[in-house]
Amino acid sequence: MALKPPPIGDVIQQVNTLVGDSGLKGEVDRGLRGLAQAALTRLDVVSREEFDAQAAILKRTRAKVTALEAELDALTRELEALEKTRQ
Repeated sequence: MALKPPPIGDVIQQVNTLVGDSGLKGEVDRGLRGLAQAALTRLDVVSREEFDAQAAILKRTRAKVTALEAELDALTRELEALEKTRQ
């Protein structure tokens, strides 16, 4: 079983707790957020909006494929029936 890393917000909060109210808190926070942003950029992740848009496109595409498969089945049966009547 793989261990799941904690959310980045939790990590930042823990580091801020360790740093306390010192003058480093803002700098540490900016540094961690920068590192997190850089890591996300390297991962090539998409926004939630883009994910939802692609999921909607996929849903419509699946519906079209299902409809086309049903139409193909119907046409195939019709063709087979015509071939039987010609024999």
